[in-house]
Amino acid sequence: MLMPKKNLPEQDELVLATVKKIMDYGAFCTLDEYEGQEAFLHISEVASRWIKNIREFLHEGQHIVARVYKFVPEKNQIDLSLKRVTDADRKRKLDSSKRDRRGSMLLMVAAKKMKVKKPEMDAVGAELLRKWGDIYEAFEAVLDEGEKALDGLQINDAWKKMLAAVAAESMKRKQVNVNAVLTLTSLDEKGVEILKNAVLAAKAGAGVEASVLYMGAPRYQLKVVADDYKGAEKELGRMAEEICENVRKAKGKAEFKISERK
Repeated sequence: MLMPKKNLPEQDELVLATVKKIMDYGAFCTLDEYEGQEAFLHISEVASRWIKNIREFLHEGQHIVARVYKFVPEKNQIDLSLKRVTDADRKRKLDSSKRDRRGSMLLMVAAKKMKVKKPEMDAVGAELLRKWGDIYEAFEAVLDEGEKALDGLQINDAWKKMLAAVAAESMKRKQVNVNAVLTLTSLDEKGVEILKNAVLAAKAGAGVEASVLYMGAPRYQLKVVADDYKGAEKELGRMAEEICENVRKAKGKAEFKISERK
């Protein structure tokens, strides 16, 4: 994380740590997200089974995801556990850390373009954290809403423009997809061509991608990709109805059913 929100971790918090010194009874670790803070990992907290040699599980310089299972603030005592971390915990923490790094990098890119020093960058980052608690989430909001997402924050107009520019240059807008199953039939001798033309005549609107997949007669899947579900579902319904109407005009039968979101 670029700017820690606190000086010490909390009880039961998942943390990123680096193994620094290994002894027979445990290992001393540094907490990567809390500058200057150390913690201890006892051998009994390394694995759920009995361990004879801790070095079979740990090596110096190793990066781990651990849980703070004992925290005594008045003694500045932080004890870690590996065995209390599930695979899901580890993945969630690593994903969160990845977002933190990406957010920090985007902010540093903006600061470099602004030609400002670290204290000013940190002040802007603190404002973003105050509102969103996550710098990358702040950039996602700016990407979606533009500079207005930053209204009310103690950030000047030059920074607002730069944050919006960096978001637009460096990030891809989140997209969603929705589907409908079309049931199309035509008894005309040119039925295949009629159905093909009915599908091709329906064009996707601006900012929307659409595709049709043949699922086996008489079923087709219509897929629409857009920036949000409201827009995607509106366009999906419009296109599905247009295709069905095209088939009906050619004296065929047509109906559709929108699939549930997954």
